[in-house]
Amino acid sequence: MEHNHVLIVGAGFGGIGLAIKLREAGFDDLAVLERADELGGTWQANTYPGAACDVPSHLYSYSFAPNPDWSRTYGRQPEILAYLRRVAERHDVLRHIEFRTELEDARWDEEAALWRVETSRGQRTADFLISAAGVFAEAKYPNLPGLETFEGTAFHSLHWDHDHDLTGERVAVIGTGASAVQFVPEIQPKVAKLTVFQRSAPWIVPRMDRATLGAERLLLRRVPLLRRAIRAGWYTAIEGFGLVSLVDKRFRHLYEALGRFQLRRQIADPALRALVTPDYMIGCKRAIFSDAYFPALTAPNVDVVTTGIAEVRARSIVLRDGTERPIDTIVYGTGFTPTPSVYSRYIGRDGRSIAELYLDEPQSYLGIAVAGFPNFFSTLGPFGAAGNQSAIFMIESQIGYIVDALRTAQRAGARRVELRPEVQTEFLAEMRRRSADTVWLTGGCDSYYTTADGANSGLYPNWSFEYRRRTSRFDIDSYEVSA
Repeated sequence: MEHNHVLIVGAGFGGIGLAIKLREAGFDDLAVLERADELGGTWQANTYPGAACDVPSHLYSYSFAPNPDWSRTYGRQPEILAYLRRVAERHDVLRHIEFRTELEDARWDEEAALWRVETSRGQRTADFLISAAGVFAEAKYPNLPGLETFEGTAFHSLHWDHDHDLTGERVAVIGTGASAVQFVPEIQPKVAKLTVFQRSAPWIVPRMDRATLGAERLLLRRVPLLRRAIRAGWYTAIEGFGLVSLVDKRFRHLYEALGRFQLRRQIADPALRALVTPDYMIGCKRAIFSDAYFPALTAPNVDVVTTGIAEVRARSIVLRDGTERPIDTIVYGTGFTPTPSVYSRYIGRDGRSIAELYLDEPQSYLGIAVAGFPNFFSTLGPFGAAGNQSAIFMIESQIGYIVDALRTAQRAGARRVELRPEVQTEFLAEMRRRSADTVWLTGGCDSYYTTADGANSGLYPNWSFEYRRRTSRFDIDSYEVSA
């Protein structure tokens, strides 16, 4: 049976970054399991038209692998995927990735002090198991009566049907999240009729995306200090969004003014503008950067519908007011399931899965470790993601902490490292306390930021630089470490 000292699940930004930094620290006995046939995580999975990052490219990239040659301010899916592939090749981690290999079950063996793992290609064991599967890996579908009776084409943005031609069709887009805001402007010019079903209007602020100049890229290649300054500038600007949720909700007025400015300058029709004006505080759910979405909604072949859907029929959608809309294709822009089903496959010391624990409440320590799961770490676990910072910044903080943990265990000759339950309990109490008055919980909306009972679903309720400080070294006293 194959054995690795470290087994990583997922070959996205988290998994690739972990493999690079673990190898640099001298850990070469590692493998990365990837269920797809390509690395990239969300950036190989999401190929819908217009797919792009909503964080500027100079910040949405590894600090240890800067790219002066981004073609735009905001990277698009093909370019981000190509960047990640180049980084993996440059750091020689492709040889550690096992593609088309899905984790099916992982159970901690207390007696042997290791993880027993079942994959789609057989059994194996590992001393340490790290989940880098990401939080937006699985599509979320609406629960609507009659969906199964629809005879046209239907697909989710995560599983875009590139073989299906939308030209001249009557298309329904259900959902107005970040993905929909990106693909709606792309498909609007080619369809005969586009009906956007909106449950809740998103806050949209100016994106100001642009193509970079050749001279600009040359300068960035030759002046590393300028690259670092630009990255620091974007970091500061995005961190500033925390003023709304972490300092005082009155700061929202500045950002809401940007959103209203975007509405006024791009939508002249007051009736349409009223339909797409949010009725909750900005930051309560994810704000979106776009300069193309509102103009697309003003096109003559587009309708925005806020009346609820009563049922779906073979070739139409019926609204609650009895109106029937003929439809050829349905595209779901309904986002993702925040807790991947892979968490149900990690079984800890007491026989419970991580997913079962999350049913009680989202729980972890720093989004990295979970009590009851020895020799297990993760990236972007509950309270390891920030609403006001690039995910890559948070991932790099977690990578540094995990690498230091394995290095510390190696120096101590430890076979077993487990988070102390009281440390997790205290951390969760702190998260609840700091979340109580945030805009996520009191801003007047429902989103994946909150659980069904209105609690924080896992955003870190503090500044990202404070998180970086807390994860700057492995705090061994928070763990039970044994040989």
